[in-house]
Amino acid sequence: MTETIQKAIFITGGGSGIGQATAKLFAARGWRIGLADVNAKGLAETAAMLPAGMASTYTMDVRDRDAWTASLDDFTAANGGRLDVLFNNAGIGTGGPLAEMSFEDIDRTVAINLTGVLNGARIGYAYLAKTPGSCLLNTASASAIYGSAGLAPYSMTKFGVRAMTEALDGEWYGAGIKVRDLVPSFIETPLLNTPAGGSNQLVRETVTAAGLELTPVETVAEAAWAAVHGDKVHTYVGKTAHRMAFAARWMPGSLRKMMRRGITAPE
Repeated sequence: MTETIQKAIFITGGGSGIGQATAKLFAARGWRIGLADVNAKGLAETAAMLPAGMASTYTMDVRDRDAWTASLDDFTAANGGRLDVLFNNAGIGTGGPLAEMSFEDIDRTVAINLTGVLNGARIGYAYLAKTPGSCLLNTASASAIYGSAGLAPYSMTKFGVRAMTEALDGEWYGAGIKVRDLVPSFIETPLLNTPAGGSNQLVRETVTAAGLELTPVETVAEAAWAAVHGDKVHTYVGKTAHRMAFAARWMPGSLRKMMRRGITAPE
């Protein structure tokens, strides 16, 4: 009799948004879920949405390399050493004119969105390499297709995530590890529901001012499943992402004009 192997996915940013929706989808399809987030309350809420015994939670910051190692050690030990997917999803949105943005917001955006993703890849490699057919999945953004006015640091970090994905797709091929990313339109998540004037609220205002739609998290979760099981390095999600990818290749001038209309320059 053949033993059924239960696959395992470790998701950062699992306390809400894309991470939460992806956890629900993969758990419904029989996967063991590792949930990591700085938000302990959000982790508990996500875990409560999943079938009993399917999830382990880890309160951790992706900037903390020791926490990465401790969490992955614990999660893989509970799954017979398996790590089929590491979903490098945690990130923050910060918006507004660069000339007005605080250095604190800039540093935090780069540390979480870029260095945190590099931490996950560097530390996660040893665990993924032990599981045949494993996959590193990263969350990029439509802002990684063409730099978005009003989102300069955010766009920069997401371009970096996309570049890392392409580099590691080649670098890790011999180890049997697939490397993929999601390139979603801007996502409708609680991340954007901050008080008026907050940097995340400015992301929402910038996106809507540019005439771009917000994509439901459930759509992104389905794309995550397709990316893990498919052969595309980049999986575009949402109408805006597909339109921007087309325009970046064939009509870059139109994107340039759109970004010039998207945000008012600082006075």
